[in-house]
Amino acid sequence: MNRLSTEKRAQIIGCLVEGNSIRATVRMTGASKNTITKLLIDLGEACATFQDRELRDLGCKTLQLDEIWAYCYAKQKNVPDEFQGTPGYGDVWTWTAICADTKLVPSWLVGERTTADAFVFLMDLRTRLADPHVQLTSDGWRAYEAAIRWSFGTDVDWAVLRKTYGQDTEERRYSPGICTGMDIAVKNGDPDLTKISTSYVERQNLTMRMGMRRFTRLTNGFSKKVENLAHAVSLHHCHYNFARVHQSLTIQDEDGKNVKRTPAMAAGVTDHVWTLKEIAELLD
Repeated sequence: MNRLSTEKRAQIIGCLVEGNSIRATVRMTGASKNTITKLLIDLGEACATFQDRELRDLGCKTLQLDEIWAYCYAKQKNVPDEFQGTPGYGDVWTWTAICADTKLVPSWLVGERTTADAFVFLMDLRTRLADPHVQLTSDGWRAYEAAIRWSFGTDVDWAVLRKTYGQDTEERRYSPGICTGMDIAVKNGDPDLTKISTSYVERQNLTMRMGMRRFTRLTNGFSKKVENLAHAVSLHHCHYNFARVHQSLTIQDEDGKNVKRTPAMAAGVTDHVWTLKEIAELLD
């Protein structure tokens, strides 16, 4: 059986993590659609396993939470009757957490926007932190109320930030609404008011939409299977955490030279910027 070289895998990975669809990657690399899909599935599983093992005992202190929408198989209104209410058909939500200091994404979950999935997501996040006494900022989605109290108990500083937007008009149909105000509510503990924000996690949502074709709005590049969406998210976050340099994390070394860092470097999980080849080698 033919086997892709590490260099060819890296080329394909580079296309996928920069927001190209599978068909575009076929045209750019010459690999077949089935080969690229198989690589995405295998590598997505490898990235998930690797990060599940490595993203532990994290020193994150300030975290922001959010959910980002996508869809699988078909838009919710177009899902056939026999699949209505079946997870993985129609609306799919990806829960994400980001560390405001290191920009690391320590935990995510592809699922539904339900209280049950909120519990799973937040319990996973809790197990990855060295100290559970952290500051959390979330939006006002009601599922957070029970899930945060169950996962973190009362030993957490938690605030809810709700943004209000102006009424959309036909001219602004495809543009973000204008934020007209914010409402902050302290739900538990004594959070630092200067750190109550969802700006970083909302920017991470944009990074996901730009880096994964499956999340782009008004596109036909959606996932046909929710499992493949989950694999794409795992690959994306492995690249984001370990291989993508974040400009705000640049520091100076002892010689005064600028050292570019990834979120994983800033969090002390790795000591260097990963290459696409290193990500590909997770399969070896």
